[in-house]
Amino acid sequence: MPNPPTIKEIAKRLNLAASTVSRALHNHPRIGLRTRMKVQELARELQYEPNQTAIFFQQKKTFTLGIVLPELSEAFFSAAISGIEDAANKSNYMVLLGQSHDDTIREQKIVEIMKNHRVDGLLVSLAKNTVDYAHFEMLRKYNIPVVFFDRIPNMPNIHYVASNMESGTIQAVSLLLQRGHRVIGMINGPEKMIASQQRTAGYQKAMQLQRLKYDASLNVNADLTKEGTRHAMQQLLAHKRKITAIVAFNDYVSQDAVQYALEQGLEINKDITFVSYANLPLSSYMAFPPLASVEQYPYLQGQRATEILLELLSGKLAPDQYQQIVIDSRLVMAPGR
Repeated sequence: MPNPPTIKEIAKRLNLAASTVSRALHNHPRIGLRTRMKVQELARELQYEPNQTAIFFQQKKTFTLGIVLPELSEAFFSAAISGIEDAANKSNYMVLLGQSHDDTIREQKIVEIMKNHRVDGLLVSLAKNTVDYAHFEMLRKYNIPVVFFDRIPNMPNIHYVASNMESGTIQAVSLLLQRGHRVIGMINGPEKMIASQQRTAGYQKAMQLQRLKYDASLNVNADLTKEGTRHAMQQLLAHKRKITAIVAFNDYVSQDAVQYALEQGLEINKDITFVSYANLPLSSYMAFPPLASVEQYPYLQGQRATEILLELLSGKLAPDQYQQIVIDSRLVMAPGR
């Protein structure tokens, strides 16, 4: 197999300096048009391709962005990746993806691998139990900027894009109150997740707006697994007060909760009603979709987070010009409800 042609080979054939050939291939204005055309014509004839490794070394960039997220199989994160890729491609960046599967140790390993692969920057949605952020702090000394989206850490001086979970929860609980529900359960996420705390705050405020007392025992933290959801449902259905509605952490948790309710002989939307978050497309194919779901705009979150990262990499934003964007969420009613 023949060796690929090089700039030196083109320079030798045309009796030019290698630096002249390099400039001609990049349409440098100091190189005459005739020389540029001769160089580029021979390059096409020889099927010359630039040495990307050398270019990356020269520019000190790999034009690669790393993405670390919990689960690619979730429609929410698939939509976020589409937003990331669309924004990255516009600036000729590629993306490298790693799934934490909601495991903090795996997340830490992926960040280390991304660093070693010399990604220019990272886009991150946290694993559900991550509370130690040393692996992200470590990236500062390597000048690798990080922008978080959706699941953001409880740490100062970071760039992030997130949906307003508090306002979304106020809308969700208010809807149930308007429908006559007074004992409303919540299947929340892990207690230390910022999104879980925002859901709790929204629940409390929705009750206060109606001059109703907030009952913390109706707000159950779960680990977002099917088993965790079933355990949360057991707690809620065994409550001394009869629960008639439940706010679930997301559409997947909602469906696990619906399945458990059906197993207990409850009639959905009569004995018990659900509202949820994420507004996933799969809801329209569910036998028992939630009454309503909070739209969190994953595509927009991914797109905007990538735009911030690219602005950091291009120098349009200084590292200490912290961009913290919160996108208003919106409660979307199920069709026909």
